[in-house]
Amino acid sequence: MGEADEAFVQAIEHRPKLSVTEDEGIPLIDLSPLSFPNDANTKNIDDLVVEIGNACKKWGFFQVINHGAPLEKRQKVEDAMRKFFAQPLEEKRKVRKDEKKAVGYYDNEHTKNVRDWKEVFDFVADKRILMAASHEPEDKEVPETFNQWPDYPPELRESCEEYAREVEKLAYKLMELIALSLGLPASRFSSFFEDPTRSVRLNHYPPCPAPHLALGVGRHKDVGALTILAQDDVGGLEVKRKSDGEWVRIKPTSDAYIINVGDILQVWSNDVYESVEHRVTVNSEKERFSIPFFFSPPHCTMVKPLGELTNEQNPAKYRAYNLGKFLATRRQSNFKKLDVENIQISHFKVQELANELDGALSINKK
Repeated sequence: MGEADEAFVQAIEHRPKLSVTEDEGIPLIDLSPLSFPNDANTKNIDDLVVEIGNACKKWGFFQVINHGAPLEKRQKVEDAMRKFFAQPLEEKRKVRKDEKKAVGYYDNEHTKNVRDWKEVFDFVADKRILMAASHEPEDKEVPETFNQWPDYPPELRESCEEYAREVEKLAYKLMELIALSLGLPASRFSSFFEDPTRSVRLNHYPPCPAPHLALGVGRHKDVGALTILAQDDVGGLEVKRKSDGEWVRIKPTSDAYIINVGDILQVWSNDVYESVEHRVTVNSEKERFSIPFFFSPPHCTMVKPLGELTNEQNPAKYRAYNLGKFLATRRQSNFKKLDVENIQISHFKVQELANELDGALSINKK
């Protein structure tokens, strides 16, 4: 990717520290009770639900082992993606995505208006997906988006499709556990995922000549419901610890998946659970690979707090928003720098709206 020019340089307050804080407190949760529910030597499902709930509240992140997803499927994707990213740039750009093509290869993505030190390949788990054409409310167009598969390596498509099917099974299991942890029926989220949006990203972070200035991905929160991440043994994912705001690195665990709460789940839970900021650091010697699987409801979904988790004492903290329009707005900043902060779920906070109305009223009184 060449030298780290000024487009990659983070503001001083957001640059990674040279010293790394690894926190052993990020939960590592054993999902074996799901595979062996009657085994007397394993904890029961109720204990597992409590663990999941505590992890979502304290961290918004956790790792899972004994998850049931075949590791050979993951290895096939990892092998194929290394071959793809090792190609010359002109070959990779034959399947380049842009503002019209939502999936494919890209090497110029921005987070918080700063370019990320990475290259990616995006695909959706279905052969096609419906996405809002634009963020404009009056634009009702919802065109079909199709995957762009490269000619090389020829095994990439099949390995990616097989992998996505297996990780999706894990996503459904986790959503059931999360529902139970909120005091809801296990099937509470099922209706939202009858026709889910399942997108997968292959990340490649090349060695960076200025790892103290740049980030693989700048600080951000995931916009979906749940993210399931496979990472290699290089490491670099950092989470903003809720207790003190310190950036801490998630130490790679062999064959584990990293799970994190997304914005949609934060809104559904009415802030019981929180979508936590995270980022990716880079280093000057080793390349890093990771595979996030993003699990969300369809783009037509109106996202709002669940009725069961609101009442007079705890009213809804968010106004409803259309997921497709929200994502279309967010996509703008992937391709160009914006003059304003990109849209966040905080913009739909009920208190935020009240503050805006108060401000308008006070102006009118003057």
